[in-house]
Amino acid sequence: MSKVAIIMGSISDMPVMQDAIDILKQFNVDVEVDIVSAHRTPEKLFDFSKNAHNRGISVIIAGAGGAAHLPGMVASMSPLPVIGVPVKSSNSIDGWDSVLSILQMPGGVPVATVALNGAKNAGILAAQIIGSHDKKVLDTIISYKEELKAAVNKAAEGLKK
Repeated sequence: MSKVAIIMGSISDMPVMQDAIDILKQFNVDVEVDIVSAHRTPEKLFDFSKNAHNRGISVIIAGAGGAAHLPGMVASMSPLPVIGVPVKSSNSIDGWDSVLSILQMPGGVPVATVALNGAKNAGILAAQIIGSHDKKVLDTIISYKEELKAAVNKAAEGLKK
């Protein structure tokens, strides 16, 4: 079974990253969660990045605020797809520094970037990546999208009454 690693630079990122954990659990995707600071635990960052694929991880979601080096540094060392979640943190410039730090990666080091505090979408994207080769996860994604469609149609019908 495929597994998604969700890492963050600080425990203060957990309220945002919880949305990725929750949606992946809803999709029955195994999740591993850890704190890996690019600046405070660089040795752990190197070990995690270089070995995640050997531990059954298929996709990495990395959330970070402020300078937000975590997703890019992981992507520079890992062969796995990395999804960056910019986090509006106490040390960020309204979150824009995080968005730009994750979004503006150099050629050869891609990081898929979701919206500021967009961990739910990061989880959905990770599940879609896994679903490209796991029919069970794909079927769960299809069902989820049908539920979204039904909710919109129900709300639209409510407006007509």
